[in-house]
Amino acid sequence: MKRKLIASLLVASMAMSMAACGAKEETKEEAPAASTAEEETKEEAPAEEASADEGKVFNIYAWNEEYKGFFEKYYKVPDGVTVNWTIVPSDNGQYQEALDNALLSQADAADDDKVDMFLAEADYILKYVNSDATQDVTALGVTDFSNTYEYTVQACTDTEGITKGVSFQCCPSALIYRRSIAKDVLGTDDPAEVQEKLSDWTKFEAVAKDAKDKGYYMTASFAETYRPFSNNVTSAWVDENNNLQMDEQIQAWIDQTDKFMENEYTLTSGIWEDEKNAQMFAEGKTMCFFGPAWYFNFCMGNAQDEEKGCYGDWAICEGPAAHFWGGTWLLAAAGSDNPTMLADVMNTFINDEEVCSNLIEKEAQFTNNKAVNDKYASDPDYGNGFLGGQNDTAVFAEMADNIKFENQTIYDQILNEGLQSNLQEFYRGSVNKETAMSNFYKLVNEKYPSIVTP
Repeated sequence: MKRKLIASLLVASMAMSMAACGAKEETKEEAPAASTAEEETKEEAPAEEASADEGKVFNIYAWNEEYKGFFEKYYKVPDGVTVNWTIVPSDNGQYQEALDNALLSQADAADDDKVDMFLAEADYILKYVNSDATQDVTALGVTDFSNTYEYTVQACTDTEGITKGVSFQCCPSALIYRRSIAKDVLGTDDPAEVQEKLSDWTKFEAVAKDAKDKGYYMTASFAETYRPFSNNVTSAWVDENNNLQMDEQIQAWIDQTDKFMENEYTLTSGIWEDEKNAQMFAEGKTMCFFGPAWYFNFCMGNAQDEEKGCYGDWAICEGPAAHFWGGTWLLAAAGSDNPTMLADVMNTFINDEEVCSNLIEKEAQFTNNKAVNDKYASDPDYGNGFLGGQNDTAVFAEMADNIKFENQTIYDQILNEGLQSNLQEFYRGSVNKETAMSNFYKLVNEKYPSIVTP
Protein backbone atom coordinates (compact mmCIF):
# COMPACT_ATOMS: atom_id res chain seq x y z
CA MET A 1 0.00 0.00 0.00
CA LYS A 2 2.29 2.75 -1.14
CA ARG A 3 0.82 6.07 -0.12
CA LYS A 4 1.48 9.69 -0.85
CA LEU A 5 1.06 12.27 1.90
CA ILE A 6 -2.11 14.26 2.09
CA ALA A 7 -1.16 17.33 2.05
CA SER A 8 -7.23 27.82 41.27
CA LEU A 9 -7.12 25.90 37.97
CA LEU A 10 -9.64 26.81 35.32
CA VAL A 11 -10.99 30.05 36.71
CA ALA A 12 -7.58 31.24 37.84
CA SER A 13 -6.26 30.65 34.36
CA MET A 14 -8.97 32.57 32.53
CA ALA A 15 -7.47 35.95 33.08
CA MET A 16 -4.27 34.82 31.44
CA SER A 17 -5.36 32.46 28.69
CA MET A 18 -2.32 30.77 27.32
CA ALA A 19 -1.45 31.10 23.70
CA ALA A 20 -1.74 27.75 22.09
CA CYS A 21 0.46 24.93 17.42
CA GLY A 22 0.56 24.31 17.99
CA ALA A 23 0.32 28.04 19.11
CA LYS A 24 2.24 29.38 16.67
CA GLU A 25 5.19 28.85 18.76
CA GLU A 26 4.69 25.23 19.38
CA THR A 27 1.47 23.54 18.72
CA LYS A 28 0.11 21.37 16.31
CA GLU A 29 0.07 22.59 18.04
CA GLU A 30 -1.04 24.69 14.88
CA ALA A 31 -0.03 22.91 12.00
CA PRO A 32 -3.10 23.60 9.93
CA ALA A 33 -4.56 26.99 10.80
CA ALA A 34 -8.29 27.43 11.27
CA SER A 35 -10.08 29.02 8.36
CA THR A 36 -13.03 30.45 10.23
CA ALA A 37 -13.81 31.62 13.72
CA GLU A 38 -17.04 29.68 14.11
CA GLU A 39 -19.09 27.32 12.04
CA GLU A 40 -22.00 24.97 12.37
CA THR A 41 -22.35 21.60 10.69
CA LYS A 42 -25.17 19.08 10.60
CA GLU A 43 -23.81 15.57 10.34
CA GLU A 44 -25.20 13.14 7.81
CA ALA A 45 -25.02 9.34 7.47
CA PRO A 46 -26.63 8.64 10.85
CA ALA A 47 -25.64 5.47 12.64
CA GLU A 48 -28.58 5.02 14.97
CA GLU A 49 -31.27 7.02 16.62
CA ALA A 50 -30.19 9.16 19.54
CA SER A 51 -31.34 8.22 23.01
CA ALA A 52 -34.60 9.94 23.87
CA ASP A 53 -33.28 11.26 27.18
CA GLU A 54 -30.16 12.86 25.67
CA GLY A 55 -29.65 16.16 23.93
CA LYS A 56 -30.14 16.62 20.22
CA VAL A 57 -27.28 19.10 19.82
CA PHE A 58 -23.65 18.04 20.33
CA ASN A 59 -21.29 21.00 20.80
CA ILE A 60 -17.57 20.67 20.11
CA TYR A 61 -14.89 23.34 20.62
CA ALA A 62 -11.65 23.17 18.63
CA TRP A 63 -8.89 25.49 17.40
CA ASN A 64 -8.63 24.27 13.80
CA GLU A 65 -10.38 21.95 11.38
CA GLU A 66 -8.04 18.95 11.40
CA TYR A 67 -10.07 16.79 13.79
CA LYS A 68 -13.33 18.18 12.42
CA GLY A 69 -12.42 16.71 9.05
CA PHE A 70 -11.69 13.30 10.56
CA PHE A 71 -14.89 13.39 12.60
CA GLU A 72 -17.05 14.18 9.59
CA LYS A 73 -15.47 11.44 7.50
CA TYR A 74 -15.32 8.62 10.01
CA TYR A 75 -17.88 9.11 12.77
CA LYS A 76 -21.56 8.25 12.23
CA VAL A 77 -23.67 10.69 14.16
CA PRO A 78 -26.89 9.30 15.69
CA ASP A 79 -30.05 10.15 13.79
CA GLY A 80 -31.63 13.39 14.95
CA VAL A 81 -28.45 14.89 16.42
CA THR A 82 -26.95 18.11 15.10
CA VAL A 83 -23.24 18.67 15.67
CA ASN A 84 -22.18 22.27 16.23
CA TRP A 85 -18.50 23.17 15.85
CA THR A 86 -17.06 26.27 17.43
CA ILE A 87 -13.70 26.79 15.73
CA VAL A 88 -11.56 29.55 17.23
CA PRO A 89 -7.91 29.99 16.18
CA SER A 90 -5.49 29.60 19.05
CA ASP A 91 -3.33 32.59 18.09
CA ASN A 92 -2.85 34.95 21.03
CA GLY A 93 -4.88 32.73 23.33
CA GLN A 94 -8.17 33.24 21.46
CA TYR A 95 -9.20 29.60 21.61
CA GLN A 96 -8.67 29.14 25.32
CA GLU A 97 -10.37 32.44 26.07
CA ALA A 98 -13.48 31.46 24.11
CA LEU A 99 -13.49 27.97 25.61
CA ASP A 100 -12.98 29.25 29.15
CA ASN A 101 -15.91 31.65 28.81
CA ALA A 102 -18.15 28.85 27.55
CA LEU A 103 -17.11 26.51 30.38
CA LEU A 104 -17.72 29.19 33.00
CA SER A 105 -21.27 29.53 31.66
CA GLN A 106 -21.84 25.78 31.41
CA ALA A 107 -24.00 25.37 34.52
CA ASP A 108 -26.47 28.04 33.44
CA ALA A 109 -26.45 27.31 29.71
CA ALA A 110 -29.44 25.79 27.95
CA ASP A 111 -28.98 22.12 27.08
CA ASP A 112 -28.52 22.87 23.38
CA ASP A 113 -25.77 25.39 24.23
CA LYS A 114 -23.76 23.25 26.65
CA VAL A 115 -20.22 22.25 25.64
CA ASP A 116 -20.14 18.47 25.22
CA MET A 117 -16.56 17.89 24.10
CA PHE A 118 -13.56 20.12 23.56
CA LEU A 119 -10.08 19.64 22.20
CA ALA A 120 -6.86 20.40 24.08
CA GLU A 121 -3.14 20.12 23.47
CA ALA A 122 -0.31 18.84 25.61
CA ASP A 123 1.05 22.29 26.44
CA TYR A 124 -2.03 23.31 28.36
CA ILE A 125 -4.09 20.17 28.85
CA LEU A 126 -3.46 19.97 32.61
CA LYS A 127 -5.23 23.29 33.06
CA TYR A 128 -8.48 21.55 32.09
CA VAL A 129 -7.83 18.02 33.31
CA ASN A 130 -7.16 19.23 36.85
CA SER A 131 -10.37 21.24 37.03
CA ASP A 132 -14.09 20.72 37.55
CA ALA A 133 -14.67 21.67 33.91
CA THR A 134 -14.03 18.06 32.84
CA GLN A 135 -15.52 14.73 33.90
CA ASP A 136 -14.57 11.08 34.34
CA VAL A 137 -14.86 9.32 30.97
CA THR A 138 -14.71 5.84 32.49
CA ALA A 139 -18.03 6.59 34.19
CA LEU A 140 -19.44 7.36 30.75
CA GLY A 141 -18.29 4.04 29.30
CA VAL A 142 -14.80 4.72 27.97
CA THR A 143 -12.96 1.90 29.70
CA ASP A 144 -10.79 0.10 27.15
CA PHE A 145 -7.37 1.72 27.00
CA SER A 146 -5.56 -1.53 26.23
CA ASN A 147 -4.31 -0.35 22.85
CA THR A 148 -3.55 3.26 23.72
CA TYR A 149 -0.10 4.59 24.52
CA GLU A 150 0.50 5.15 28.20
CA TYR A 151 1.55 8.80 28.01
CA THR A 152 -1.63 9.75 26.14
CA VAL A 153 -3.73 8.45 29.02
CA GLN A 154 -1.43 9.94 31.63
CA ALA A 155 -1.76 13.39 30.03
CA CYS A 156 -5.54 13.45 30.44
CA THR A 157 -5.65 11.90 33.92
CA ASP A 158 -5.91 14.24 36.89
CA THR A 159 -3.99 14.16 40.15
CA GLU A 160 -6.67 11.92 41.70
CA GLY A 161 -6.26 9.30 38.96
CA ILE A 162 -9.46 10.19 37.11
CA THR A 163 -9.23 10.04 33.31
CA LYS A 164 -10.99 12.93 31.59
CA GLY A 165 -10.60 12.14 27.90
CA VAL A 166 -8.64 10.41 25.15
CA SER A 167 -6.22 11.33 22.39
CA PHE A 168 -7.09 10.15 18.90
CA GLN A 169 -3.43 10.29 17.85
CA CYS A 170 -0.01 9.58 19.25
CA CYS A 171 2.75 12.05 18.46
CA PRO A 172 6.26 10.67 18.89
CA SER A 173 8.57 13.26 17.36
CA ALA A 174 11.39 12.19 15.06
CA LEU A 175 14.56 13.65 13.69
CA ILE A 176 13.57 14.40 10.08
CA TYR A 177 16.66 14.58 7.91
CA ARG A 178 17.46 15.44 4.30
CA ARG A 179 18.78 12.30 2.64
CA SER A 180 21.03 14.03 0.10
CA ILE A 181 22.69 16.19 2.76
CA ALA A 182 23.12 13.21 5.08
CA LYS A 183 24.91 11.34 2.29
CA ASP A 184 27.29 14.26 1.83
CA VAL A 185 27.94 14.82 5.54
CA LEU A 186 27.65 11.30 6.96
CA GLY A 187 28.33 9.18 3.91
CA THR A 188 24.94 7.47 4.21
CA ASP A 189 21.22 8.19 4.22
CA ASP A 190 20.23 4.83 5.70
CA PRO A 191 18.02 5.50 8.77
CA ALA A 192 19.71 2.90 10.97
CA GLU A 193 23.17 4.23 10.16
CA VAL A 194 22.10 7.85 10.55
CA GLN A 195 20.58 7.02 13.93
CA GLU A 196 23.85 5.47 15.07
CA LYS A 197 25.72 8.64 14.10
CA LEU A 198 23.18 10.93 15.82
CA SER A 199 22.10 8.83 18.79
CA ASP A 200 23.18 11.29 21.51
CA TRP A 201 23.87 15.00 21.87
CA THR A 202 27.65 14.61 21.83
CA LYS A 203 27.46 12.93 18.43
CA PHE A 204 24.88 15.48 17.27
CA GLU A 205 27.20 18.38 18.07
CA ALA A 206 30.17 16.68 16.37
CA VAL A 207 28.13 16.15 13.20
CA ALA A 208 26.97 19.78 13.36
CA LYS A 209 30.60 20.84 12.94
CA ASP A 210 31.05 18.46 10.02
CA ALA A 211 27.91 19.83 8.40
CA LYS A 212 29.12 23.41 8.86
CA ASP A 213 32.47 22.51 7.27
CA LYS A 214 30.58 21.32 4.18
CA GLY A 215 28.43 24.43 3.98
CA TYR A 216 25.29 23.17 5.74
CA TYR A 217 23.28 24.07 8.82
CA MET A 218 22.53 21.33 11.31
CA THR A 219 19.15 22.89 12.13
CA ALA A 220 17.24 25.90 10.80
CA SER A 221 15.98 27.33 14.09
CA PHE A 222 17.69 28.05 17.38
CA ALA A 223 14.67 26.43 19.08
CA GLU A 224 14.57 23.31 16.89
CA THR A 225 15.99 21.03 19.58
CA TYR A 226 14.08 22.49 22.53
CA ARG A 227 11.47 19.78 22.82
CA PRO A 228 13.89 16.82 22.76
CA PHE A 229 15.46 18.40 25.84
CA SER A 230 12.36 19.73 27.61
CA ASN A 231 10.44 16.46 27.23
CA ASN A 232 13.14 14.76 29.27
CA VAL A 233 13.34 17.01 32.32
CA THR A 234 13.56 15.33 35.71
CA SER A 235 12.04 18.25 37.61
CA ALA A 236 9.11 20.59 37.01
CA TRP A 237 9.45 24.29 36.25
CA VAL A 238 8.01 25.10 39.69
CA ASP A 239 8.93 23.22 42.87
CA GLU A 240 6.70 22.38 45.85
CA ASN A 241 7.54 25.71 47.46
CA ASN A 242 6.51 27.61 44.32
CA ASN A 243 10.09 28.45 43.36
CA LEU A 244 11.03 28.65 39.69
CA GLN A 245 13.75 26.13 38.92
CA MET A 246 15.85 25.45 35.84
CA ASP A 247 16.09 21.73 35.13
CA GLU A 248 19.43 20.33 33.97
CA GLN A 249 17.90 19.47 30.60
CA ILE A 250 16.77 23.06 30.03
CA GLN A 251 20.20 24.35 30.98
CA ALA A 252 21.80 21.79 28.65
CA TRP A 253 19.63 23.09 25.81
CA ILE A 254 20.71 26.67 26.52
CA ASP A 255 24.38 25.66 26.61
CA GLN A 256 24.10 23.74 23.36
CA THR A 257 22.17 26.51 21.65
CA ASP A 258 24.74 29.09 22.73
CA LYS A 259 27.36 26.93 21.07
CA PHE A 260 25.28 26.34 17.93
CA MET A 261 24.65 30.08 17.52
CA GLU A 262 28.28 31.00 18.14
CA ASN A 263 29.49 28.48 15.55
CA GLU A 264 26.68 29.21 13.07
CA TYR A 265 25.40 25.65 13.13
CA THR A 266 21.83 26.98 13.18
CA LEU A 267 19.79 30.12 12.46
CA THR A 268 18.13 32.69 14.71
CA SER A 269 14.76 31.87 13.16
CA GLY A 270 11.80 30.82 15.28
CA ILE A 271 10.06 27.47 14.83
CA TRP A 272 7.35 28.87 12.56
CA GLU A 273 9.22 31.66 10.79
CA ASP A 274 9.76 31.95 7.04
CA GLU A 275 13.55 31.85 7.30
CA LYS A 276 13.35 28.36 8.73
CA ASN A 277 10.61 27.17 6.38
CA ALA A 278 12.62 28.33 3.36
CA GLN A 279 15.29 25.80 4.32
CA MET A 280 12.82 23.05 3.40
CA PHE A 281 13.00 23.92 -0.29
CA ALA A 282 15.32 21.90 -2.54
CA GLU A 283 17.96 24.63 -2.40
CA GLY A 284 17.89 24.60 1.41
CA LYS A 285 21.12 23.87 3.26
CA THR A 286 19.70 22.38 6.48
CA MET A 287 20.09 18.70 7.32
CA CYS A 288 17.84 18.21 10.38
CA PHE A 289 14.35 19.12 11.48
CA PHE A 290 12.36 17.65 14.37
CA GLY A 291 8.69 16.73 14.35
CA PRO A 292 5.97 14.04 14.43
CA ALA A 293 3.82 12.75 11.58
CA TRP A 294 1.58 15.82 11.59
CA TYR A 295 4.64 18.04 11.16
CA PHE A 296 5.84 16.66 7.86
CA ASN A 297 2.24 16.16 6.73
CA PHE A 298 1.10 19.71 7.39
CA CYS A 299 4.12 21.93 8.07
CA MET A 300 6.66 20.92 5.44
CA GLY A 301 4.76 22.18 2.43
CA ASN A 302 7.89 23.83 1.02
CA ALA A 303 9.61 20.44 0.86
CA GLN A 304 6.58 19.05 -0.97
CA ASP A 305 6.30 21.95 -3.43
CA GLU A 306 6.08 20.53 -6.94
CA GLU A 307 8.51 23.05 -8.45
CA LYS A 308 10.88 24.04 -5.66
CA GLY A 309 10.52 21.15 -3.23
CA CYS A 310 12.39 17.92 -2.62
CA TYR A 311 9.68 15.30 -2.13
CA GLY A 312 11.21 11.91 -1.37
CA ASP A 313 14.56 13.32 -0.23
CA TRP A 314 13.74 12.81 3.45
CA ALA A 315 13.86 10.11 6.12
CA ILE A 316 13.33 9.85 9.87
CA CYS A 317 14.99 8.30 12.92
CA GLU A 318 14.61 8.84 16.65
CA GLY A 319 17.65 11.09 17.03
CA PRO A 320 19.45 11.98 20.27
CA ALA A 321 16.43 11.80 22.62
CA ALA A 322 12.95 10.29 22.61
CA HIS A 323 10.28 12.97 22.78
CA PHE A 324 6.83 13.97 21.57
CA TRP A 325 5.32 17.12 20.14
CA GLY A 326 1.69 18.01 20.34
CA GLY A 327 -1.27 15.74 20.03
CA THR A 328 -4.99 16.41 20.18
CA TRP A 329 -6.96 15.26 23.21
CA LEU A 330 -10.74 14.97 23.26
CA LEU A 331 -11.92 16.05 26.70
CA ALA A 332 -15.35 15.41 28.21
CA ALA A 333 -16.98 18.62 29.38
CA ALA A 334 -18.68 18.40 32.76
CA GLY A 335 -22.41 19.01 32.39
CA SER A 336 -22.71 17.53 28.90
CA ASP A 337 -26.25 16.38 28.15
CA ASN A 338 -24.96 13.84 25.60
CA PRO A 339 -22.96 11.34 27.69
CA THR A 340 -23.70 8.32 25.49
CA MET A 341 -22.57 9.99 22.28
CA LEU A 342 -19.61 11.54 24.09
CA ALA A 343 -18.35 8.09 25.09
CA ASP A 344 -19.08 6.67 21.64
CA VAL A 345 -17.01 9.36 19.92
CA MET A 346 -14.05 8.67 22.18
CA ASN A 347 -14.30 4.90 21.88
CA THR A 348 -14.54 5.18 18.11
CA PHE A 349 -11.30 7.13 17.72
CA ILE A 350 -9.20 4.89 19.94
CA ASN A 351 -10.74 1.44 19.50
CA ASP A 352 -12.52 1.21 16.13
CA GLU A 353 -9.98 -0.61 13.92
CA GLU A 354 -11.55 0.55 10.67
CA VAL A 355 -11.50 4.19 11.72
CA CYS A 356 -7.93 3.97 13.01
CA SER A 357 -6.84 2.22 9.80
CA ASN A 358 -8.40 5.01 7.74
CA LEU A 359 -6.50 7.58 9.77
CA ILE A 360 -3.24 5.87 8.81
CA GLU A 361 -4.00 4.99 5.20
CA LYS A 362 -5.95 8.05 4.16
CA GLU A 363 -4.85 10.76 6.58
CA ALA A 364 -1.16 9.96 7.18
CA GLN A 365 -1.72 9.89 10.94
CA PHE A 366 -0.01 7.83 13.62
CA THR A 367 -2.99 6.63 15.63
CA ASN A 368 -3.47 5.98 19.32
CA ASN A 369 -4.14 2.29 18.67
CA LYS A 370 -1.13 0.02 19.03
CA ALA A 371 -2.70 -2.98 17.31
CA VAL A 372 -3.58 -1.01 14.19
CA ASN A 373 -0.21 0.72 14.11
CA ASP A 374 1.58 -2.60 14.45
CA LYS A 375 -0.37 -3.99 11.50
CA TYR A 376 1.00 -1.28 9.20
CA ALA A 377 4.41 -1.29 10.83
CA SER A 378 4.86 -4.95 9.91
CA ASP A 379 3.63 -4.55 6.32
CA PRO A 380 6.70 -4.75 4.02
CA ASP A 381 4.80 -3.03 1.21
CA TYR A 382 3.72 -0.04 3.26
CA GLY A 383 5.75 3.13 2.86
CA ASN A 384 5.69 6.90 2.76
CA GLY A 385 6.52 8.60 -0.52
CA PHE A 386 7.70 11.79 1.16
CA LEU A 387 10.23 9.74 3.10
CA GLY A 388 11.52 7.92 0.06
CA GLY A 389 9.33 4.88 0.77
CA GLN A 390 10.35 4.53 4.41
CA ASN A 391 7.69 2.99 6.67
CA ASP A 392 7.25 5.85 9.13
CA THR A 393 4.58 3.94 11.07
CA ALA A 394 7.17 1.30 11.91
CA VAL A 395 9.61 3.96 13.13
CA PHE A 396 7.01 5.74 15.24
CA ALA A 397 5.76 2.44 16.69
CA GLU A 398 9.25 1.76 18.05
CA MET A 399 9.57 5.28 19.42
CA ALA A 400 6.13 5.67 21.01
CA ASP A 401 6.75 3.53 24.09
CA ASN A 402 9.79 5.67 24.97
CA ILE A 403 7.77 8.86 25.37
CA LYS A 404 7.50 10.40 28.83
CA PHE A 405 4.85 12.76 30.16
CA GLU A 406 6.44 13.67 33.46
CA ASN A 407 7.04 16.78 35.52
CA GLN A 408 4.39 18.71 33.61
CA THR A 409 2.66 21.72 35.14
CA ILE A 410 -0.07 24.18 34.19
CA TYR A 411 2.66 26.78 33.72
CA ASP A 412 4.60 24.98 31.01
CA GLN A 413 3.37 26.66 27.85
CA ILE A 414 4.01 30.21 29.02
CA LEU A 415 7.37 29.33 30.58
CA ASN A 416 8.66 27.22 27.68
CA GLU A 417 7.65 29.75 25.06
CA GLY A 418 8.72 32.70 27.19
CA LEU A 419 12.22 31.32 27.70
CA GLN A 420 12.65 30.70 23.97
CA SER A 421 11.31 34.08 22.86
CA ASN A 422 13.50 36.01 25.30
CA LEU A 423 16.62 34.05 24.41
CA GLN A 424 15.88 34.66 20.74
CA GLU A 425 16.34 38.37 21.41
CA PHE A 426 19.78 37.58 22.80
CA TYR A 427 20.70 35.40 19.84
CA ARG A 428 19.61 38.16 17.47
CA GLY A 429 21.81 40.64 19.28
CA SER A 430 19.00 42.84 20.63
CA VAL A 431 19.99 42.31 24.28
CA ASN A 432 22.75 40.61 26.23
CA LYS A 433 22.12 37.25 27.84
CA GLU A 434 21.71 38.64 31.34
CA THR A 435 19.00 41.01 30.13
CA ALA A 436 17.28 38.22 28.20
CA MET A 437 17.05 36.08 31.32
CA SER A 438 15.96 39.07 33.41
CA ASN A 439 13.17 39.73 30.91
CA PHE A 440 12.14 36.08 31.15
CA TYR A 441 11.85 36.33 34.93
CA LYS A 442 9.80 39.51 34.56
CA LEU A 443 7.43 37.65 32.27
CA VAL A 444 7.05 34.90 34.86
CA ASN A 445 6.32 37.47 37.57
CA GLU A 446 3.72 39.18 35.40
CA LYS A 447 1.91 35.98 34.43
CA TYR A 448 2.26 34.11 37.72
CA PRO A 449 2.92 36.49 40.63
CA SER A 450 2.93 33.59 43.10
CA ILE A 451 6.04 32.01 41.51
CA VAL A 452 9.31 33.02 43.18
CA THR A 453 11.99 33.82 40.59
CA PRO A 454 15.78 34.20 41.06
